[in-house]
Amino acid sequence: MTDDTASAAPENKAMPETMTAAFDDFMGAFEAFKEANDRRLEEIESKMTADVVTRDKVDRINRAVDEQKRVLDQMALKRARPPLGRAAGTLPEAAEHKAAFEAYVRRGDEAGLRELEAKALSVGSGADGGYVVPPETDSEIGRRLSVVSPIRALATVRQVSAAVLKKPFLTSGLATGWVAETAARPQTNSPQLAELSFPTMELYAMPAATQALLDDAAVDIDAWISSEVDIVFAEQEGAAFTSGDGTSKPKGILAYTAVADPSWSWGNIGYIATGVAGAFAASSPSDVLVDTVYALKAGHRQNGTFLMNRRTQASIRKFKDADGNYLWRPPSAPGQPASLMGFPVAEAEDMPDIAANSFAIAFGNFRAGYLVVDRTGVRILRDPYSAKPYVLFYTTKRVGGGVQNFEAIKLVKFAAS
Repeated sequence: MTDDTASAAPENKAMPETMTAAFDDFMGAFEAFKEANDRRLEEIESKMTADVVTRDKVDRINRAVDEQKRVLDQMALKRARPPLGRAAGTLPEAAEHKAAFEAYVRRGDEAGLRELEAKALSVGSGADGGYVVPPETDSEIGRRLSVVSPIRALATVRQVSAAVLKKPFLTSGLATGWVAETAARPQTNSPQLAELSFPTMELYAMPAATQALLDDAAVDIDAWISSEVDIVFAEQEGAAFTSGDGTSKPKGILAYTAVADPSWSWGNIGYIATGVAGAFAASSPSDVLVDTVYALKAGHRQNGTFLMNRRTQASIRKFKDADGNYLWRPPSAPGQPASLMGFPVAEAEDMPDIAANSFAIAFGNFRAGYLVVDRTGVRILRDPYSAKPYVLFYTTKRVGGGVQNFEAIKLVKFAAS
């Protein structure tokens, strides 16, 4: 490998101290990628194949771009985390609840929580199997999930107090027609309603701590509980919202029946095929993306977002339009998403890789198309007996989800048809 080739690839650097520095590193890596990929395309055009050194350099820089984007995403996540301490203006009863909850977590003292929840006539009593997490911790978990789980951040989220949310949906409107001034007005057909059901399922985590840790007054119990459960909750939710089968978990986008878009009907999700099993078409590979975008009605298309994993995005990053412009564009500013053909790109690592018959790309108005149902409250049950000398904290939340508008989401299928 030549010195010129080696110098073209971005160096592995320590994590930047600021998001602006991380964004600058990312943009530098992307410019190096474009330069190397342009050379690869020129070699293909002139020699009918790309030099192996050039091809290897493009792949390395592409991986470097992915790594820089990952660093940028991590810094955006860190900046988005809200403070856990009591903010100015917090209600006194919230602080009282927090203190009582901390006494329960540290020492198993239930008296404070029993008194507070009796005052509020709350159903979250010890007899129900745990105590409601104080508002600060509950809010912290929810906000981190919105960043880590992309579908939760894109979808509509409803808070419910019952076990099931039933949602009526109008699949067809009133029949109408033109009539003459004196002509009879026949009765029109009634609108067609579908009832969608979204049950909430139980998601749990069970972090463990020693009593010595709990006795240490310097330890922020709220922060510790959040850090233990937020990532595992987010990972489980992300997988379920993508491909969950609806049995003891939410039903994911890819779990519904997919049909070729010309044959689409309510209750199914339409797909556009690439024309090649396990790959994009060799000629005009981006055409399938254009077809997918325009498979959505205009009202949904203007709020559309591409959903794919990082490896699929790395493949699409090489595509150009007829004028030689890259279809994939880097974020316009720190904290903003990348875009593809003018639409934002959300990275979901639970989306499948490009493979034969896989649905590796989704495009849609996910706020209209997918519904996440949260049952109010995260609960914790303290268990000092089952794993002595550790204290277990059985943490649960109830969440459901499913497609609520089947015409608002389209898939790309890597298949001949």
